[in-house]
Amino acid sequence: MGHLMAGACEVAPKQTVRAFRSPIAWATLLGVLALGLCLDLGAKHWSFKVVAGTPVVLDRQEILANPGYNPIPAHPGVHAVGAGLLDFRLVINRGAVFGVASNQRFFFIAFTVAAVGAGLLVFARWTSSRSRLAHVAIGLILAGGIGNLYDRVRFAVVRDFLHMLPEYKLPFGLNWPGGSTEIFPWVFNTADVMLLVGMGSLMLHINCVERRRKIAERANAAGGGEEQPQPDSVGT
Repeated sequence: MGHLMAGACEVAPKQTVRAFRSPIAWATLLGVLALGLCLDLGAKHWSFKVVAGTPVVLDRQEILANPGYNPIPAHPGVHAVGAGLLDFRLVINRGAVFGVASNQRFFFIAFTVAAVGAGLLVFARWTSSRSRLAHVAIGLILAGGIGNLYDRVRFAVVRDFLHMLPEYKLPFGLNWPGGSTEIFPWVFNTADVMLLVGMGSLMLHINCVERRRKIAERANAAGGGEEQPQPDSVGT
């Protein structure tokens, strides 16, 4: 991991091109966005058609009119990875990631639209044509945000279908607020995964930029007799 970080954070030459002027940067961002969005919406469509044993149709008007409405029939989890590691199980989520703050639909729609705009602003203003990691990260964040935004607008809820570690319980008889004894009681979707991976990757990008800045400062302080390359202030 240390070698990966060192390689990713090498000092860049002074000349930079802003990402919004780079066709390759736009292709990376839009390619990740398109692939991620297709994966998310396709996985949601497949899971709600297959996992419960019968297609589950979400009636947006009924969902809006009746907070207790849930058309998903009782069904066992379907093993996706190993036995008890990851299951497919259908849930409709009225909140944010992992069901946080339910029944705040308009807030989350407005927040997502603002976050998408912020992501595009970061791409255009604070990344360079060489910021590959940042472009992939922003593409993942946009894909995840737009994927869940589509669900909120189209169905008034988010379709979740991934349940991690369903057969593993908390030790010593402990339980979460609400009574669940599972280690990870939340059900999530591919958009949530892309959001978390994208945020983690963006944090790595920011760490690299900061590391470059410190390397350049040390090089300048050492006084090498010639002007040292500066860190790429807008990308990695």
